[in-house]
Amino acid sequence: MSLRVCILETDILRPELVDQYQGYGQMFQRLFSQQPIAAEFIVYNVMQGHYPADSEVFDAYLVTGSKADSFATDPWIETLKAYLLNRYERGDKLLGICFGHQLLALLLGGKSERASQGWGVGIHNYQLAAKAPWMSPVVEELTLLISHQDQVTALPENATVIASSDFCPFAAYHINDQVLCFQGHPEFIHDYSRALLDIRQLNLGEQIYQQGVASLARDHHGVTVAEWMMRFVAHKPQVA
Repeated sequence: MSLRVCILETDILRPELVDQYQGYGQMFQRLFSQQPIAAEFIVYNVMQGHYPADSEVFDAYLVTGSKADSFATDPWIETLKAYLLNRYERGDKLLGICFGHQLLALLLGGKSERASQGWGVGIHNYQLAAKAPWMSPVVEELTLLISHQDQVTALPENATVIASSDFCPFAAYHINDQVLCFQGHPEFIHDYSRALLDIRQLNLGEQIYQQGVASLARDHHGVTVAEWMMRFVAHKPQVA
């Protein structure tokens, strides 16, 4: 039986990118179609106030990336926080990417803020700090496409770091068998990252822009992370 995952989309793409990439919900659907675990996905854009009916049952809820700040107080963000806290208290599994990664950390007792390190763009490497049964296939180090100027600067007390770097110490974490989050973007592809770099070139500055463009010559583990996420959702912890 296939997993059912609710994608809570927290952004609307820039007009010049919509025709080619549609939205983050669709980008995640394309990504997850490349991994082996059967799953179906329904997208709700929470910026526009769309949420699943209470009668809908999902195996997990995924919070996407966004141009918004996770620590902002926009009404739609406050509504999302209340919704996610309710789902967490019900014991539902939660997945977070970039904005979602930061928002869930903040919501569950950690801290996210504008990073003193500045913008992270392009391909980034992380050291793996933990292993879990759902982290299959195994990789020696994790490589993901990134685009962020905010970071998680303190984790919730019960969180375990999965991946880290000097630039981003809390790049991925999990909370027991319920929450799994990544700062990087497994759903991004090289062309989309390049488009974002070109749009933000002036804001990034020439050095960061050129380093980001050069990094795109490498590959990344987006599909691997997609499989980890679905294995995490499917994982049933052994009861002693």
